[in-house]
Amino acid sequence: MADCLFCKIVAGELAATIVAESELALAFADINPATPGHTLVIPRAHAQDVQDVTASDLRATTELAQQVARAAFERLGADGVNLLNSSGALAGQTVFHFHIHVIPRYDGDSMRPSWVPSPGDPDQIAAAAAALRGA
Repeated sequence: MADCLFCKIVAGELAATIVAESELALAFADINPATPGHTLVIPRAHAQDVQDVTASDLRATTELAQQVARAAFERLGADGVNLLNSSGALAGQTVFHFHIHVIPRYDGDSMRPSWVPSPGDPDQIAAAAAALRGA
């Protein structure tokens, strides 16, 4: 896509700090990092979000994200890693090219979960699961 920032990075039209790459995916440093080593992993082919990405590009992107996550543990000394995808504006997606954030976590960093886990209503849980199964 001509106006997609990430497609411009893939095409070499915009600069990026490349972390890793494969035939189908590219990983580069986030310019607004949550923590040191925060990396974005994208398919080289444009896909708007998780609903749009092909299975092969999704697989390549998650495999490269795993490689970057392992490097965060091994080379940056991360204590944990979050893999995050936001699909849709309401979910916080701001660049509409499918991507996975690999966010290294360190003891004492300022990242917090976006929700506090608490028990859900069993009937709502069962109803949502049935809907997801197509039942």
